[in-house]
Amino acid sequence: MNFNDLIGTIGVGIILLAYFLNIFSLIKKDGILFYSMNIIGASIACFASILINYMPFIILEATWAIVSIVGLLKAIKKPQAST
Repeated sequence: MNFNDLIGTIGVGIILLAYFLNIFSLIKKDGILFYSMNIIGASIACFASILINYMPFIILEATWAIVSIVGLLKAIKKPQAST
């Protein structure tokens, strides 16, 4: 496995871990951890795609990171429910 593959695998692994944790209700789908994992994973995967110059995945992962950033900002701004 070369460097590009290693970086891409780490990025995609983080995204898949976030998805797994969400599906099994171990983290909230609108929580800060979920969005943060998606931002980090997508950014790393985007970097790997840049290294191999593969435009379809550069666009996909950059979009994924941007959408996750927007979601994170909305989650941070959302008023917390008082208990």
